[in-house]
Amino acid sequence: MVLGPLTMTFLFIQAIDKVGLTHTDIERTNTILQWAIILFIFLPISLGLMVFGFYAWKGEYDHLPASSEEL
Repeated sequence: MVLGPLTMTFLFIQAIDKVGLTHTDIERTNTILQWAIILFIFLPISLGLMVFGFYAWKGEYDHLPASSEEL
């Protein structure tokens, strides 16, 4: 659960750092677009892993059904 926010913080810091290093407007636009796509993809993954970790921590996965009759 802790790795999700840490990873997203690291990605945001890297994105800000990389966008600031570009020189021309075209390079800056391309870099912003690339980082927007990266953040758009990894933000839901990170949030999903945090939710999974929360439910695992609460013990929701301690007993999984062995057959469809137990559902």
